[in-house]
Amino acid sequence: MSPKASGVKQVAQNKKAYHEYYILEKFEAGVELFGTEVKSIRAGNINLKDAFCTVKNGELFTQGMHISAYEKGNIFNRDPMRPKRLLMHKREILRLYGRIKQDGLALIPLSVYFKDSRVKLELGLARGKKLHDKRESAAEKTSQREMDRHIKARNV
Repeated sequence: MSPKASGVKQVAQNKKAYHEYYILEKFEAGVELFGTEVKSIRAGNINLKDAFCTVKNGELFTQGMHISAYEKGNIFNRDPMRPKRLLMHKREILRLYGRIKQDGLALIPLSVYFKDSRVKLELGLARGKKLHDKRESAAEKTSQREMDRHIKARNV
């Protein structure tokens, strides 16, 4: 048996992204982190609410992803809001960069999880929703909830 933990463990999710954007495609990327940041993520001290991704010099970075300082980290803690480099193949990054520039899309972090003891970030290629779209999706969600309630009441 290997010392690595196997499987996928969800740590954080960006629920606001699903409300603000239409998610067209999803991608997986590794995250370049320091030891105290990984320990802080294991403790669940991460926030993706206002995070977004940028391409700079052919490299992919995430901005606004807040990883709180590790309590026992003292001098080894890094700035919680520093840009974190994402690890993807060069060809994938260039393809995403083309889509972002040409189609006016955004690259948004959707969730953070551990996959075989490595921190992974799920990215979504997204198009922004207008206000009427947000209202429409909220109305659909409400009507679906009511239908589920009626079905459950009849089956009991």
